[in-house]
Amino acid sequence: MNNPSQRRRLAALALGAVGVVYGDIGTSPLYTLKEVFGEHGVPVTPANVLGALSLVFWSLIIVVSIKYVLFIMRADNNGEGGIMALLALAQRSARDVPYLRMGLIVLGLFGAALFYGDGVITPAISVLSAVEGLKVAAPGLEPWVLPITVGVIIGLLWLQKHGTHRIGAVFGPVCVIWFISIAGLGVLGIARHPEVLRALSPTYGIDFFLRNHAEAFFALGAVVLAVTGTEALYADMGHFGRRPIQLAWFNFVLPALVLNYFGQGALILHDPAAVANPFYHLVPRFMLYPMIALATTATVVASQAVISGAFSMTREAMQLGYMPRMRVVHTSSEMAGQIYVPWINRILLILIVAAVLGFRSSDNLGAAYGIAVTGTMVTTTLLALVVARYQWRWRLPAVIATGTALLTVDVAFFSANLVKVEHGGWFPLALGLCVFAVMTTWRRGRELVVREIQQGGVALAPFIRNLADHPLVRVPGTAVFLTANAEAIPSSLLHNLKDNKVLHERNVLLTVETLDTPRAEPPERLEWTALGQGFTRLRLRFGFSEDPDIPLRLAQCGHHGLPFDMMDTTFFLSRETVVAGRHAHGMAAWRDRLFAFMAHNALSATAFFRIPGNRRIELGSEVEI
Repeated sequence: MNNPSQRRRLAALALGAVGVVYGDIGTSPLYTLKEVFGEHGVPVTPANVLGALSLVFWSLIIVVSIKYVLFIMRADNNGEGGIMALLALAQRSARDVPYLRMGLIVLGLFGAALFYGDGVITPAISVLSAVEGLKVAAPGLEPWVLPITVGVIIGLLWLQKHGTHRIGAVFGPVCVIWFISIAGLGVLGIARHPEVLRALSPTYGIDFFLRNHAEAFFALGAVVLAVTGTEALYADMGHFGRRPIQLAWFNFVLPALVLNYFGQGALILHDPAAVANPFYHLVPRFMLYPMIALATTATVVASQAVISGAFSMTREAMQLGYMPRMRVVHTSSEMAGQIYVPWINRILLILIVAAVLGFRSSDNLGAAYGIAVTGTMVTTTLLALVVARYQWRWRLPAVIATGTALLTVDVAFFSANLVKVEHGGWFPLALGLCVFAVMTTWRRGRELVVREIQQGGVALAPFIRNLADHPLVRVPGTAVFLTANAEAIPSSLLHNLKDNKVLHERNVLLTVETLDTPRAEPPERLEWTALGQGFTRLRLRFGFSEDPDIPLRLAQCGHHGLPFDMMDTTFFLSRETVVAGRHAHGMAAWRDRLFAFMAHNALSATAFFRIPGNRRIELGSEVEI
């Protein structure tokens, strides 16, 4: 890349990636080694310290560098990443293999559900770990740790409505200062005991297992904390691109992390008592309070990335039909990806504060953290292998070899965390199961509603032919009828005929479809067919990361030979009231009631599709599922 402007742009994107993408993994040194040697960890011996450091280092190399940065990030869905984008890509890749489809959906949704658990625990453990530095600086301040943590979290969630662009400008610089600081602290520790660098050899990790046996396996549940935040590498690929994220990792973030972990290890070799909080004990006494402030700011940045990811995934899930419609607020006029979902923000606030007050320390939260992370890691690997086999056309032996190598590590981490279920691991699992139940119930409920509407519908073609022999009174203007079944008469049209006994001069039967790509390409955004007798069938297609703005898209139809005058257009919608029934092919009663509750509280279609309130008529109907 010889162009200076391109190099500057690449450097700017890499700086942004440091702030947004690596905030989570960058704050892992606050608690990782503390958990490895903590209450449920291995004994503090020189051999164990070197072995744990070796496991941390090679986890960063294998899981982050090889798996995510070099392999997973190749699976981009038109430049977008994240588990919902990967699910859509995997489904499209295996479209010719029907038996895989349902398994992929279940797998992807469960991984997405666990990501919400990660979105709750990451802010809780990160901010709490940073504020716990007060116990090292001044033990008398320990009673203030929880109130300060809760205050920081409330402030962080309150700021979301103002948009990440206001605090985004400091993300990169704050994290650059953070990584330089932790690297410098690591160098100080290593300089005192340079023999700690022997842990770069994998033989120390192997020896760790040979000596500790079952305890070494359980220690993996804490080692995995060093690679938390890896999903952000993939999820934020659409914001920065693959190349800037890779450059930031290999040239800046990875060296800083390795230096700090080894500096902490050197300190523990010198003073085993420092294992109580090796990160803050590594900090010179006069720098403790500034470092606590910097760490708290860095954890806010790390939490912001996960919270923003939850907002983005919620919008994608809504578009793909796995979540009820919710209000989405755009907080930036320049960046389409900067959004705020009030409902999700309120739920996250309640759950994060509950996690802090319930677990009360980062040590307790550490037991809950790993399951959500490792479960999502396993899911991502499996989906990526499907893409490698069916889209990249890898040979089966190559897929098996790659999958065996990656899944051996992923499953080892996941299994090591399963033993923590009774110590707090139940929390992300319970959250994940609740979200999974919501997503699958909404998807199945919408299928049942569409089925009932289609079964009760009147065929469109005979109706249009009958108009030639039995013309109806026409009124000027255009009527747009939203319908999920393009082959039947919309119930809103039937109600309008029944009540008003008239038709508009032009009637458009509009169906909105969501594609399995992030953005719809210009040729596929709309398709229209003239049906005769003043009727037109129109399909509008949106990508799963786009906002379905119907008036804006209709205004663009004039370029395709279908002009709309919005001041002369009326939108007719059918608002279904869902009631639980006893259909043989329906859902369990509790799922029927859950779906009915979500449908009742979902954002109306008119607001979701941005249809002006003075240009719409809603006609109600009752649907039993």
